[in-house]
Amino acid sequence: MMAEILKSIAVGLTVGIIFSLFRLPIPAPSVLGGVLGVVSIYVGMVIVRLIIK
Repeated sequence: MMAEILKSIAVGLTVGIIFSLFRLPIPAPSVLGGVLGVVSIYVGMVIVRLIIK
């Protein structure tokens, strides 16, 4: 699991550097939108697991 996290960070930094060098906009939602999206996905998973049990 730690390897996945480190790989994700490395890829994210690399993509961020490339986008900055080419002066491209970041392909990500706003901070609030991104956080709400991740939280919503997690809550949806929890609801489905509770229903299945």
